[in-house]
Amino acid sequence: MCCRYYTDESPELRPIVEEMLRSPLVRKWQNTAKVRTYGEIRPADVAAVIAPNRSGERAVFPMKWGFSEKTLLINARSETAAVRPVFKDAWARHRCIIPASWYFEWEHLIDNSGQKKTGDKFLLQPKGSAMTWLCGLYRIENGLPVFTVLTCEPGEEIRFIHDRMPLILPEELVGEWIRPDAKPEDLLPYALTEPNYERAG
Repeated sequence: MCCRYYTDESPELRPIVEEMLRSPLVRKWQNTAKVRTYGEIRPADVAAVIAPNRSGERAVFPMKWGFSEKTLLINARSETAAVRPVFKDAWARHRCIIPASWYFEWEHLIDNSGQKKTGDKFLLQPKGSAMTWLCGLYRIENGLPVFTVLTCEPGEEIRFIHDRMPLILPEELVGEWIRPDAKPEDLLPYALTEPNYERAG
């Protein structure tokens, strides 16, 4: 599960955000959604997303978080996206990367009565990296791009926080993930599932 992430004004993220702000799509989004540059990014916000342009080259676009269906679809399971009607076309051809500093997750607990409750908030980031490359899917709605974040099974070390986590790849596979003719299932074994974590203050 991923329902919040954070973008820091870092040397790694600054050029990505600056490229997004040069897009003419920013002005179109400003009429209907909040365009975020840095800070905590929430569902329905517009943020910087890496995807191929019409020439197939890596580019940055402002995209809104969430596919609009009966409810806002902010996550998609990587195990089933290839066959679910709402995601399968994007899985095959429209993959993206959402650059972040880290992501947030809330600990999911079960109380004495068997009811689920929310515990502490954690921030998580791949070990040895200043960046978190979240894998996603995108599509066009009403002429504007929207995205959803893919999820996968977490590593054992962080399973106590939640039974799902965002699909994260190392930086060297970002270009391969967004290639329209790539086979995304071949990249799943490289997912980073044991990130560093700490309780958020």
